[in-house]
Amino acid sequence: MTAQDRPLQDLPLKGIRVIDYSHFLAGPFMGRCLAAMGAEVIKVERPKQGDAGRAHGYFKDGQSGYFLQQNMGKQGLCIDLRDKRGLDMMMRLIDTADVFIENYRPGALERLGLGYKALSARNPKLIYCSVSAYGHTGPYADRPGFGLIAEAMSGALAQLGSPGEAPPLLRMPLADMYTGIHGVAAINAALVGRGSSRRGQHIDLALYDCMVSMHDYAVQRYFLSGGTDLPKQTGSGQPDSTVYGVFPAKDGNLVIAAQVDDTWRRLASLIGGDRLASDERFAKPAARNAHYAEAMAIVRDWTLSQPSRDACLAALEDAGVPSAPVQTIAEVVKDPQIHARGMLVEQEHPVLGKVTLPNLPFRFSDCDTTVRTPAPLLGQDNRRIAESLGLSAELVEAMVRDGVLYNEAAAQE
Repeated sequence: MTAQDRPLQDLPLKGIRVIDYSHFLAGPFMGRCLAAMGAEVIKVERPKQGDAGRAHGYFKDGQSGYFLQQNMGKQGLCIDLRDKRGLDMMMRLIDTADVFIENYRPGALERLGLGYKALSARNPKLIYCSVSAYGHTGPYADRPGFGLIAEAMSGALAQLGSPGEAPPLLRMPLADMYTGIHGVAAINAALVGRGSSRRGQHIDLALYDCMVSMHDYAVQRYFLSGGTDLPKQTGSGQPDSTVYGVFPAKDGNLVIAAQVDDTWRRLASLIGGDRLASDERFAKPAARNAHYAEAMAIVRDWTLSQPSRDACLAALEDAGVPSAPVQTIAEVVKDPQIHARGMLVEQEHPVLGKVTLPNLPFRFSDCDTTVRTPAPLLGQDNRRIAESLGLSAELVEAMVRDGVLYNEAAAQE
């Protein structure tokens, strides 16, 4: 029986209920991933403003693309927890949950009675995942922070850009997304562990910790050198991994990865024939690193001598040298590889109509994890969730009337 002939399996997290009480990015991204894996994810937001991500562009017809991307596949509950009726309903919901995700500053939710100790006492099987800038322990625990703060603190920014210049910003949310990925892994591991322990636990994730853990060279290099060898700003190349960097062509830029011996020889033969391929200055990694500037100049002169970026890439591909164009987003969304891999998902939004967003990258052989349900309008599932928890119709009506349950005009039920 082939994979195409086998019946689809249930999504792996079917039957798991997740409360996503987070905002902006790392926490919502975790909830998005868990929803794609089959969990029922309920996005809980404050009245009127909702998740702060709703105020973050790009905007169309009052809807935030930022919010749409990170909250697809979730149900929407907008509730005022300052009102006793709202807090009571939230507690009922927590009693039914398997996972609770939050990214408030440590201590903030304790004041609402929503800290780990209080919720674990109510629901001992609850897996409670906290995300913060610095974690719940240590001298910086009370400090606020965003992804940029962790990227700067971690030493990552210090390695970017050209010598003597202020480092450029990472234009992708590396700290938040990397933390979110770790959160998904930790939550799934805790769910597996709960099968034998019969207990949940607290997962404490810090953006700063995640960025430090990402260092592949810098930290081990520092200790192995006795603290004498520090990463430096090196612009568009990597002097300790020659040739590995960005090169200009006449009509764009490309990257070339020819840092290992056999790949360098293929590149050298292409651009300089046998003479360059046998040049002792570039024969081994240490020798190439010692002559980094010369090697980079030789390759740069070649890329600029070619008719176009595509001509460079075609020649490199024929020679077996790993390379790629530095693509714009307009080029990415038209790339046939992206379409073949299903990395763009179309959804039908109640306000915007058809929207196209990036898909998640994991593919399961026997189940479909592509989420086609758009992110919720603010408070769109209030009534259904309240009634599912056993609240009377009269109480729900009163909560709606008093603004304890709030929904935006487009989500009026």
